[in-house]
Amino acid sequence: MIDGGQDSTRTQSDFLSLPDLAARPAGGTVVWANDDLFAERENLINPRPAEFRPATFGHKGQIYDGWETRRRRGTMPGDCDTAIVRLAAPAIVRGVVVDTAWFTGNYPPQVSVEAACVEGYPNVEDLVHQTDWTTILDRADVNGDTRNLFEVSSSRRWTHVRLSIYPDGGVARLRVHGQGLLDPRFVDGIPLDLAALDNGARVTACSNMFYSSPNNLLLRGTAHTMGDGWETSRRRDNGNDWVQVQLAGHGVLTVAELDTSYFVGNAPGSARLVGRDDDGDWFELLPRTDLQPDTRHRFLLSSQRPVTDARLEVYPDGGMARLRLFGRLTDTGRRRVADKWAAAA
Repeated sequence: MIDGGQDSTRTQSDFLSLPDLAARPAGGTVVWANDDLFAERENLINPRPAEFRPATFGHKGQIYDGWETRRRRGTMPGDCDTAIVRLAAPAIVRGVVVDTAWFTGNYPPQVSVEAACVEGYPNVEDLVHQTDWTTILDRADVNGDTRNLFEVSSSRRWTHVRLSIYPDGGVARLRVHGQGLLDPRFVDGIPLDLAALDNGARVTACSNMFYSSPNNLLLRGTAHTMGDGWETSRRRDNGNDWVQVQLAGHGVLTVAELDTSYFVGNAPGSARLVGRDDDGDWFELLPRTDLQPDTRHRFLLSSQRPVTDARLEVYPDGGMARLRLFGRLTDTGRRRVADKWAAAA
């Protein structure tokens, strides 16, 4: 038994050695499913093997560690339930695993997988109704309580996959193994994260820290839960929340990363980024921009003005997992860093 079920009889391919780009720790997220009455869609990308405890019933029935839909009635040929997963990065998909661990009398007899490459950060409505999907796994039979392995031969770049199950049922995990691709627009001169706590940045002011500390924004690595980020209380006025960061040094910012991972129903609706040089006037680095929940956003910054401080403004409130501000130190910045280092010897 593996992950609560056995491997399919298909030969295990080399794709299993590639990273699972749908997994939650990598940055994957389930953005939508048409139905998850019995078990939540988010379980599909849990990195841990599925678990099962017999005779554990909730108000909807036996509790399953996976995604499970209700029974369809009066279905027509081709009817199915569907879930959409955004991958951690644009990638070439080499194989998928549809793991039906512990689903024995309620697994879908067939599945298919489609993929799409979508620019930017599309909302759910666009993904469901406006996106063109390409089949990368034709409708195929699967077994219950089994890791069903499928190679994918497509050489195209994908950002999202859509799993369809026929006609309904439960899937414990979806693994999407592949090779991530670096966007060439972000390649020239990979910058330093000037907002990183371990590079010397620090939070100097904050409008609200009701649920968690804004210092979490500057931690290394990715958040593992909603509590790993910064979250404000709900505003009942016309204002907005903000956090101010003294950067690691005097520098020019080139890329901002605003990560709302794990904030699903409480992410900010939009955000704006401003900066200043020492105690000068604040100026705009990123105009007010709509954000998506549970998403790592990356934005190119065009201003060439150096900054020592940045302020993230969120509208009207909500939570943010991480703030990354990549850039290059100026000559002044490098000199100041060296002076601080020498003074601390």
